[in-house]
Amino acid sequence: MPKQQDQHSIQAWSLINRKYLGKGVRVKRFRRPTRCQVRNRILLAVLMANDIKLSQLAEDLSISSRSVSAWVYEGRIPGSTILDKVCQLLGYPRHILFNEEVIRTSPVICQPEASRFMKRTVTRSPVSNRILTGLCMVHDLSVTDVSHWIGVHPGTFRKWLHQGTLPSAAFQDQAEAFFKVPKSILFADAMLKQKL
Repeated sequence: MPKQQDQHSIQAWSLINRKYLGKGVRVKRFRRPTRCQVRNRILLAVLMANDIKLSQLAEDLSISSRSVSAWVYEGRIPGSTILDKVCQLLGYPRHILFNEEVIRTSPVICQPEASRFMKRTVTRSPVSNRILTGLCMVHDLSVTDVSHWIGVHPGTFRKWLHQGTLPSAAFQDQAEAFFKVPKSILFADAMLKQKL
């Protein structure tokens, strides 16, 4: 039979465990894969800008989350039926979300934690250019850094993000060279809005 002091410490540990175990496990919003390699930056950018988890997308499509992870982290392209569902769900055509040329030539990057700068940018006002915003989040870049490297004023870059304005051809070329993504994909939100 345990001593009175041992019994007291067992009860204390029981209360401590109940307090912490009852709260559940905290899961990060976006998983950090073992090798941290992202192949389809555009798909991940759209998901991050819309705050959609990979598992949530998989659930909406009634497929395994492993399949969705393979699209983002391995650059795989889904079958035509699922592909149409993904494009309809996210609101972008196939050539933007699953552009084979961009996936093949895209640099393999490590996915950092979500940028605190971009989180602040996204929460302050609505985003019109989800692809450009999401790419900043994927690469963990602040508005100030990107605007400095592209050679544009930060306020102008914010207009691209929040108002969905289409920059001049010269700035489109500079953004394309910086992100290594065709300008037709980088500014697809603005171009699709103009067509409507």
